Amino acid sequence: MMTTRWIVGLAMTFAVLPIAARRGLWLYRLAMTGQPDPDRLKNVERPKLGAALKRQVVEVFLQKKLLKWSIPGAAHFFVFWAFIILGTVYVEAYGVLFDEDFAIPIVGHWEILGFAQDTIALLALAGLATFAAIRWKDSPARKDRASRFKGSHTGGAWLILFMIVNVLWTMFFFRGASYAAGNLPYDNGAYASKGVGQAFEGIDNEHTLEWVETVGLWGHIGVMLVFLIIVVYSKHMHIFIAPLNITFARKPDGLGPLLPMQSGGKTLDFEEADPDVDIFGRSKIEDFTWKGFLDFATCTECGRCQSQCPAWNTGKPLSPKMVILELRDHAFAKAPWLLATEEERENLPQSVKDEAARPLVGTAEENGVIDPDVLWSCTNCGACVEQCPVDIEHIDHIVDMRRYQTMIESNFPSEAGGMLKNLEKAGNPWGMPSRMRTEWTKDLGFDVKVLGQDVEDLSEVEYLFWVGCAGSLDDKAQKTTKAVAELLHIAGVEFAILGQGETCTGDPARRMGNEFVFQMLAMQNIETLNEAKATKIVATCPHCFNTVGREYPELGGTYEVVHHTELLNELVAAGKLKPINAVEGSATYHDPCFLGRHNKVYTPPRELISAVAKLEYKEMERSKERSFCCGAGGARMWMEETIGQRINDNRTEEALSLSPDTIVTGCPFCKTMISDSVAGKQGAGEAAAQGVQVIDVAQLLVQATRPVKVGVAADGPSATNGVAAVAEEPANSPDEPVGSDPGAGSDGAATPDPTVAADPGADPTENPRTEEKS
Repeated sequence: MMTTRWIVGLAMTFAVLPIAARRGLWLYRLAMTGQPDPDRLKNVERPKLGAALKRQVVEVFLQKKLLKWSIPGAAHFFVFWAFIILGTVYVEAYGVLFDEDFAIPIVGHWEILGFAQDTIALLALAGLATFAAIRWKDSPARKDRASRFKGSHTGGAWLILFMIVNVLWTMFFFRGASYAAGNLPYDNGAYASKGVGQAFEGIDNEHTLEWVETVGLWGHIGVMLVFLIIVVYSKHMHIFIAPLNITFARKPDGLGPLLPMQSGGKTLDFEEADPDVDIFGRSKIEDFTWKGFLDFATCTECGRCQSQCPAWNTGKPLSPKMVILELRDHAFAKAPWLLATEEERENLPQSVKDEAARPLVGTAEENGVIDPDVLWSCTNCGACVEQCPVDIEHIDHIVDMRRYQTMIESNFPSEAGGMLKNLEKAGNPWGMPSRMRTEWTKDLGFDVKVLGQDVEDLSEVEYLFWVGCAGSLDDKAQKTTKAVAELLHIAGVEFAILGQGETCTGDPARRMGNEFVFQMLAMQNIETLNEAKATKIVATCPHCFNTVGREYPELGGTYEVVHHTELLNELVAAGKLKPINAVEGSATYHDPCFLGRHNKVYTPPRELISAVAKLEYKEMERSKERSFCCGAGGARMWMEETIGQRINDNRTEEALSLSPDTIVTGCPFCKTMISDSVAGKQGAGEAAAQGVQVIDVAQLLVQATRPVKVGVAADGPSATNGVAAVAEEPANSPDEPVGSDPGAGSDGAATPDPTVAADPGADPTENPRTEEKS
């Protein structure tokens, strides 16, 4: 019997392992057809090795990201640990092939091990039942687009659940028979196996019981081997490669900067690069790096990214999950071509040749892999990357495809072309003259120092106030700029601005895919900042904050950059700003994506709001790392939104569902998008929007900080809604027109409005634009 056991057991094993190994080698060879990515290999070298090992502990073994979703996270936690702990059962199973009394050395008779094996198996069964319930409840057949499994290979998922159940019941069958035969190395510890074994005690024939144990053993090993083949030939290969993907992920603090353009593993130098030789973005699947191929193969199809994507949730064709799956399916279908020599390609089936000829980005009529509407719907909000449990970098892949489309094909939404031209010619998206950048400083009641006029260099002040294009030129954003300047003045913080020396950081160009324009603007700014001896910078725009603080270091500009909410919060904590005035009413806060998810700044804005007396704070359900985008990121501010519901309307409706008096944010683009939506709803007569104002955190704080002027009633919000703002009449006069690009308007142009009061604390939607596109 023992001879029969090991012959059959090893025969099954040696028949299956070469098939699995061949598949693993095929996947490796396919990934290596991609571009080199030497920086990723540094993750397993000092000094990054420690961080990579920590990620394995936190994300793989402790399942930190998965546990953000409590119920499915707990279910996955139990199933994952079943794979780990029950590996010892397979060690025992292969040992029993040769010795019926086999036990793992040292620990093989510990009751705690038998207890752990049986307990985790039962918990895994509970986890599988949970998965089945979730998949039935959220089935695409029942919920269509509302299901996060829409587009996933659901049939394969059910097969995997079935196979894991088979692994577990055959384990108990085998161990129960072993217990009945007196061979189980545990007594009372393996309580569940013992309970099953008691059902076999009625078998009196020792030879029959031995056969029952042998069949159970073969069944347990055989199911595992079949499961192995299914896994390596399905999306469930993530069981083996997810730890690798997590190891080689970039994992900055937050989402981090976009990666520079590379060709052949080296950063692209535009002065020497040749589009006919070098790789500009991604034009075909083999232009992705081996890490990109690893991303494609690692996707679990869980749909968490899809469920959080603002584009998908507003009826647009973009699903981050489907982008990865379409790239993966194309890579697998094109693999024979990629792995063949030039001579071998001539003899490949026509279907493979047709797959190889498909454009990476193209319409359905063009047989493209990724539809242009999918590519250009992305707002770069980062919700997909934040939610992905296996650290897939969706934004990097989308932007890389945009880079080729923009820089080589000149194939991008036409309405964004004016923005790119204006950036090149005037240094701002609206094409306004640089002299307009200091118009907001007039009649503030105090002087704002300008580099080159009032200070020779920035060593004479504590902070450079990076005002940004919107903060300088857009009427709504100027309110925030003036409020921040006034608060810094009240707190006694010495600061200066660049004035006409400031130009766009290049963020909209980079996010759209025009790396050349980004680098041109960035290098100009870095030269200015370095010559001015800039060290500490405060910015009101999260996009500027992210670009100067996180992306400029790649080009030689390293500075200490803070968002204005961080600095103002420090000043309040230090007692340099005192919110002495009560502001009655209620407020909710919208997290800007590039402040929150991209840079993990969640607490300072909320602490500032909570510092205002009598103001009731209401948190939106989608907040902090799960905040919903306003729709302006990824250069979408300068593109028309013609598919599905407008993203800003979706977010505004969530905010208005709380019946707030004030919607507070910390980004000029979020403020524009939400205030435009509020204004549209007010114009449509929606009751929930009436009297609601949209302001920046700084505007709220300045209301609460200004000293009370006796006998003077406050104007602004108290006159239009329930918020009582007690504030001294500001010294500055009503806003003056700042000019506009004649060709702009519906694509994000700054619209001057001389009727808007200049009080930074009074902003009841500030007569926002009501055009179709903000």
